[in-house]
Amino acid sequence: MMAGECPFVKEDLTCPLCYEVFNDPVTLSCSHSFCKRCIHTRWQSRGLQQCPVCHCTAGSSRPSINQALRKVSDVFKQKPEHFMLRSVERCSIHDKELKFFCRKDAELICTVCTSTRSHANHNYCSIPEATSEILRQAAETAEEIKKEYEKLHEFLREDERARLIVLRNQTKNKTEMVSEQLEAVNIIIEELTDIKNYVEPITIADNLSFLKECKEALKRTTYIMPDTEYPAGAIIDVFQYLGSLKHGVWKRMEKVVNHYRVNFDPNTAHPNLIISDELTTVKYGKQQKVPDNPKRCTSRLAVLAACGISSGKHCWHVEVLDNNEWYIGVARESIRRKSSEFLSPTNGFWVIGLSDEEYRAQTSPSTRLSLKRKPQIVTVELDYEKGKVSFTNTSDGTSIYTFKDVRTKESIFPYFSIGVNQGSTLRILAL
Repeated sequence: MMAGECPFVKEDLTCPLCYEVFNDPVTLSCSHSFCKRCIHTRWQSRGLQQCPVCHCTAGSSRPSINQALRKVSDVFKQKPEHFMLRSVERCSIHDKELKFFCRKDAELICTVCTSTRSHANHNYCSIPEATSEILRQAAETAEEIKKEYEKLHEFLREDERARLIVLRNQTKNKTEMVSEQLEAVNIIIEELTDIKNYVEPITIADNLSFLKECKEALKRTTYIMPDTEYPAGAIIDVFQYLGSLKHGVWKRMEKVVNHYRVNFDPNTAHPNLIISDELTTVKYGKQQKVPDNPKRCTSRLAVLAACGISSGKHCWHVEVLDNNEWYIGVARESIRRKSSEFLSPTNGFWVIGLSDEEYRAQTSPSTRLSLKRKPQIVTVELDYEKGKVSFTNTSDGTSIYTFKDVRTKESIFPYFSIGVNQGSTLRILAL
């Protein structure tokens, strides 16, 4: 058998977990294959019976051996020269095949790279697994885009329906107006016809008969014609419907489309946080399958804003409502996101919060806050140059707390954290 005749290449016979040629390969219901020992070890360590590549739930806890794949794998081990080799990218430093994706540095690495100083202790995964994560995230993002555009499409369809209903109603009213006018004209025609029918025979009668009927004929022909001009209000005001049509729709859309100066960044959100409503609402919920990238907060139920701040004055409103635990404020870009540490200015956090029915500013040590009213909405104001961040009860304008030591050369990101109660929610409001 020549190499060119073989339908398999080496990569087709490589286990995605051990990166060696299959040994007793099993194929899951999702069609991905693994060494029998590799997949069982993975399931036992993770406690989840899922495909490591696509994360689909396996149809069976004891998948059977794929005999055809095992036979081909065994042949390859004996006669690898009969199989085609797919060209692969190699590490420019170690000249090894690039088999892993480093999540922290977002780059492909080889097996040697994983133990070097530049990538030691970094979070990395197989290339198929990284690709699967990216594709899933792209699909979810595409779905959200479709939902938001569908809202806009529905707004335009409803606006169109409303405008056409007004046009139909006006058309009906104006048609009735013209019909009434037409009925009046028909009455005049009938009256004139009666006069004509009376006068015409007299005009052709003998002189004596004509003179006898002359007085009555003159009386009937003295007819005052009613006003029968075309009614001014009967025509359709085309300008009302087509004049500056797009501008009118845009102005109406402005009333229902909000602009938010701050949005949550899903790539920084803890896996239990669900982001929705154009990235303005965060809610605690069931843990999601998300890429464990370096930006993601995993030590706390926290999320950062999508855009950092490095100059100027900024303001945003956060709806906290009746949540029994929350923290909001700002944080340095370099905060630790994978390990817990105290929320304090020393560690790069300038936040206030509610926990155990107490409001506190997270100074070091924390400062208890005595508030006359429980805030439902908190306004956060940041002055980057002055190094000041202030918190205000939006409903009555009373001051809650002000940090005056926000000093850093880094970008500062709005910071949000909520408790573990199901349904706990924070929402950014439009200004």
